[in-house]
Amino acid sequence: MKAMLRKAARRAAITGGLNVARIVSSTGLLRRARGRGAIFTLHHVRPKAPRAFHPNAHLEITPEFLDTAITRLKRDGYRFIALDALPAHLASSDPQPVAAFTLDDGYRNNLEYAAPVFSHHRVPFTVFVAGGFVDRTAVLWWEVLADLLERQRSLRFQFDKDMETLPAATLLQKQAAFDRVAAFIHAIDETTAVDRLKAMADLQGVDALKLTTDLTLDEAGLRKLIENPLASLGAHTITHRALARLTDDAARSEMDRSAMRVERITGRRPASFAYPYGYSGTVSPRDHAIASDLGFTTAVTTQPGTLANGQERTALPRISLNGHFQKAGHVSALASGIPFRLMAGS
Repeated sequence: MKAMLRKAARRAAITGGLNVARIVSSTGLLRRARGRGAIFTLHHVRPKAPRAFHPNAHLEITPEFLDTAITRLKRDGYRFIALDALPAHLASSDPQPVAAFTLDDGYRNNLEYAAPVFSHHRVPFTVFVAGGFVDRTAVLWWEVLADLLERQRSLRFQFDKDMETLPAATLLQKQAAFDRVAAFIHAIDETTAVDRLKAMADLQGVDALKLTTDLTLDEAGLRKLIENPLASLGAHTITHRALARLTDDAARSEMDRSAMRVERITGRRPASFAYPYGYSGTVSPRDHAIASDLGFTTAVTTQPGTLANGQERTALPRISLNGHFQKAGHVSALASGIPFRLMAGS
């Protein structure tokens, strides 16, 4: 329940910031807050389908909204650049704000629905792929958990030594169960927790790895994606675990092996990297340093914010275009940076 209240409070704060940003959109404050531009985060881009329980709704937008977002940013004076071109822009004195688009996890709908929109507008985009998703060895646990809870009226899960049964008859109970399992996954060894979820899914007739196959692009699909000259691939680890919770050697291995996996697809080592999850507690200054040491010129978090001079190139913020804010006015307001300044109290 506490997690649900925190989410509701955060969404309300962003909504309030969006409303304020619209009010001041014509003032000098807007120009200062938006800085040098923004990197946008997307995950799923697909037509809206009705779901009784959809805890991951924030991770998807419609193709129509992507078109709207790009159109609005054009109107607002943004220039669209590839993520790999961002360091040169930040090192320049170019006053025009830029927008770079990124998509995490390599979903199939990125090829089917997102790529045509980007092509129509001639907008470059970078897809961050985890090697374990490409090779069908890693589980998209948030998708598995949502699928399980949508089907079941209760969920059996081993949190500590004993199995517990979580009620999941109502939407409120389903969300509470989702939040509790998600918190547990982030509280202990992630591999152990996800393996437990996979085992529970198997018992309930949900094939966790089949979901990976159904939802994400394999190597052939990624090769087809990058036939588009506007598309590029970035690294996103192998197993999509929170790097900050791994040992130094494990974190370095995840990042380096991920780059090598992408290189096997594209023929060149990627210059960009996205930290799994990407928010505070899942990525640390140590990981920023490793990214720099491994030669990544750009590494992105999911900490919300706009681009500014002097930012660490391996700890750049991104703005999520998500399912909760699919209006043209929201795009301008988010890109302004004002909502995030208000949330930070600055």
